[in-house]
Amino acid sequence: MGSDVVAERSEFVLRTNWCEGTHDGIDYAYTRPDPSRYPWQWYWDSCLAAIVWRRFDPARARTELETLLAAARPDGFVGHTIFWGRPVSRTRRVFYNVHSRRDFTTCTIQPPHLAWSWRIAVGDPSEDARIAAHHDWVARERNLDGDGLIWLLQPDESGLDASPQFDPIWGARAQGTPGFPLLVARNRRLDFDIRRVRAAGGPLVCSVLPNVTHCLSELALGRPSTTPALIDRLYDERSGLFRPLAWPSSDRRQPICWDALSPLALPDLPETIGRRLVEQHLLDERRFWLPIPPPSVAADDPAFSRRDRFLGLRRYWRGPTWVNAAWMLSLGMRRLGYDREADELARRLAALVPRERLREYYDPYSGRGMGAGRFAWSSLMLELTDPDPLAASSYLGDGGIASGPRYGSDDEPG
Repeated sequence: MGSDVVAERSEFVLRTNWCEGTHDGIDYAYTRPDPSRYPWQWYWDSCLAAIVWRRFDPARARTELETLLAAARPDGFVGHTIFWGRPVSRTRRVFYNVHSRRDFTTCTIQPPHLAWSWRIAVGDPSEDARIAAHHDWVARERNLDGDGLIWLLQPDESGLDASPQFDPIWGARAQGTPGFPLLVARNRRLDFDIRRVRAAGGPLVCSVLPNVTHCLSELALGRPSTTPALIDRLYDERSGLFRPLAWPSSDRRQPICWDALSPLALPDLPETIGRRLVEQHLLDERRFWLPIPPPSVAADDPAFSRRDRFLGLRRYWRGPTWVNAAWMLSLGMRRLGYDREADELARRLAALVPRERLREYYDPYSGRGMGAGRFAWSSLMLELTDPDPLAASSYLGDGGIASGPRYGSDDEPG
């Protein structure tokens, strides 16, 4: 399935995107998502990069995540983006969740992945009090209904940015629209405080993917699962899909996006639900099982688009295929015994690497590479082509650390 080529390319991208320095007396080292487009440390990206780093250099995997922890506030909050080395630019400040260019991090979150990534890449996250404090912050500040599920105050906190699932919720202020800076400015005035945003009328969203990673991190810490609450509140029995919950509620139709299937990554998802997600939706050639699966929006949904720019603005997650989505869904495929289909998913993606390399995302029909040209978390393709034995338990089966072989060198592969 092309594991050697994927491994060489993955190691090359991780090593060339690596960044080290000192900021206000704090040493840092992390993997830039892409050196030109994304120079700072992004929370979710670092969590995903560390998973692959464990195969080449376990010390760097640990350093990557410890650099995130070095940016944590005393109360455990870790921001979406950390501006090591240089402040956010004046242009980006308009779109970024900061009060001023002097801010060290953004004031908002990304999918709470840290404890789960630590479990995969380093070891037991419960042994580091800083990790527990971070996830305590998430549970305390974002569990608004007391049921264990977390809420978001902006679409970018989901990690899925301009996904069309948020169009019915934020309307003209959704991310990727000319009105998005107005949403950022309003929330800036409210100190990016989710309870103040709710008091001001919202909107807020209980999104599927962040609740999946929240649950996986809670499980990694040895805490109770939130899967029952996720099923109770976000699973739609009629369609067999998971759907975001908006506040105030919206009557507008919700597009079908890939994260409707993301609970497949939960090791305690009931088998009947998981098989329905795979057989009725993921393997449907009209919907998600395209030539390069899975598209970020179901191909038979009116919101599906192969474009990533609208009115000159970049709008992510509206159709093209992302490697991290494929990886998360593959965990459930392997747990449920769909190994042949998971191998085929890996084969189709790996076939792109010699021609397109590790791009940010790919056209789901042609496989054309799109977005950033050297994207770090697309190295997760190696987790697809050379699956870890613990993948079928979402790496939580025995609490151990899985480590793969070393590959490649610092020289760029051909």
